[in-house]
Amino acid sequence: MPTRDLLFSNGRGHVLAGRLDLPVAGIPRAYALFAHCFTCGKDLRAARRLTAALAAHGIGTLRFDFTGLGRSEGDFGDTSFTTNIDDLVAAADALEEEVGRGPSVLIGHSLGGAAVLHAAHRIPSSRAVATIGAPADPEHVRRLIGAGEADVRRDGSAEVSIGGRPFRIGLDFIDSLEGRGPETIGALRKALLVLHSPTDTIVGIENAARIYGAAKHPKSFVSLDGADHLLADGRDARFAANMIAAWAERYVDAPAYGPDADGYDVVAEIGETGFTTVLGAGGHALVADEPKSVGGADAGPSPYDLVLAGLGACTAMTLRMYADRKEWPLVGARIRLRHGKIHTRDCDDCETELGRIDEVQREVELVGPLDEAQRARLLEIANKCPVHKSLHSEVKVRSALRD
Repeated sequence: MPTRDLLFSNGRGHVLAGRLDLPVAGIPRAYALFAHCFTCGKDLRAARRLTAALAAHGIGTLRFDFTGLGRSEGDFGDTSFTTNIDDLVAAADALEEEVGRGPSVLIGHSLGGAAVLHAAHRIPSSRAVATIGAPADPEHVRRLIGAGEADVRRDGSAEVSIGGRPFRIGLDFIDSLEGRGPETIGALRKALLVLHSPTDTIVGIENAARIYGAAKHPKSFVSLDGADHLLADGRDARFAANMIAAWAERYVDAPAYGPDADGYDVVAEIGETGFTTVLGAGGHALVADEPKSVGGADAGPSPYDLVLAGLGACTAMTLRMYADRKEWPLVGARIRLRHGKIHTRDCDDCETELGRIDEVQREVELVGPLDEAQRARLLEIANKCPVHKSLHSEVKVRSALRD
């Protein structure tokens, strides 16, 4: 997964550190902005796994450290829930300046989920919001602070223990949590996906019910059954990402996986480095690559492998159609193919007289109680599949530059 570091200002003189995770190749279908959990950071293992899974779905995601956390500048003790929202807006602006497109999906984990719910109306590009283990009311954090709140109110700030780690909290942070209940979610006017684990011991499942109940349609809920609050199990993080990616397709202006608006059947996109290429075909995404021996990443079949795959699939489908029409007992077929180059002097039935030519060896295995005449006829039919005919006929490829 290609990753790009992104530094940007939050408008208060602090430089925040972000990381933009991109698909292995091609232009991202959409961009997302991820807000991490309270006192966590962009490099939390669950965050990395989640954005990697989104990248596999063609979604580029910016994750960043809030002020005073991770590699971002500033003092965490001077921050508040309000400054977190401001940081999110600054991150969205930075993403749009960097790639020319703002985030269409906002994703927040724990308190980050509460933050994206309150920041969404200030991010015009956003059309969908997903929360993971989010509290319905940011004041939930006050329970984590516990008895330390009294020290903060007495001294203006104090060091408190959160998750076993010491943090300095200011009075502004506590005060900024008030008056931000779930009633504001009703004015969201974005598609909402609530993901929550019924076994979350940090933020109870009742919070998901309050968020969902306060939201207007369109809204959806996904249970992260068995997951803990931090999604420590990589399978839970990937499941959450897969659900978000599938759900978001309905609400974002993401280009389809071919045919495109101009009627092209296949679209191939390659990134800045390497040979890994994303292919959109018939509404499906495929990946092509070159072997590591020639400088590729071996992330998918090579272009010639895909040609053979097309011929093999066409052969198998043609055999099935013919056998069904004849009502022959073809149980199945296995097509093996191999591509190579041969000298024309070694080819008795080739028209080309000099040099080397491409040769495809195809072996057809037929399964079922077929007699010899049926088997011989099916081999003849294999040579009549449309892709086979195209490879043997005159094909012209007309190329043009596109602005």
